Amino acid sequence: MDAVRIIAASRRGLAEAHTVQGVIVEAWQAQALAEAVGSHLAIFGPYEVRSRARGLGDAGGRFSGGLLCPASVTGGLRAAQLSEVCDVKEALTGLCRLLREVCEALVGVVLLADEEGMYWTCVEAMDTVDESRDRVAGILERLEVRDRNPA
Repeated sequence: MDAVRIIAASRRGLAEAHTVQGVIVEAWQAQALAEAVGSHLAIFGPYEVRSRARGLGDAGGRFSGGLLCPASVTGGLRAAQLSEVCDVKEALTGLCRLLREVCEALVGVVLLADEEGMYWTCVEAMDTVDESRDRVAGILERLEVRDRNPA
């Protein structure tokens, strides 16, 4: 499945997450998707962005929130369905938007966290999401430079 479709499904999932557990699950899904998109682009993406994409794949895999999200709750990883990235810029722009929305949702969860473990899980997730979003923005910038200066 194309990355753009999976990103759209993830944005819908996040919009429908109305519980702390639901937001954590969607943060985990988004991070897994960032890892998958990064890994895919590191192999199949434009040459100019492959090393940055590898960094995105690495950053996406750092969030351990999946340990809190059993497969029976999540219905499996959407990222596992990724088979192609047809429009790299559209996918990265959508992923950047998704990661921003996840971070905003996690801020709301942090404000409501009534236990220390959940608080720190959300803080860790926000840090990882921010790092992934920065990496996506860096890849988009590199693509813009490439498009402005064709060889």
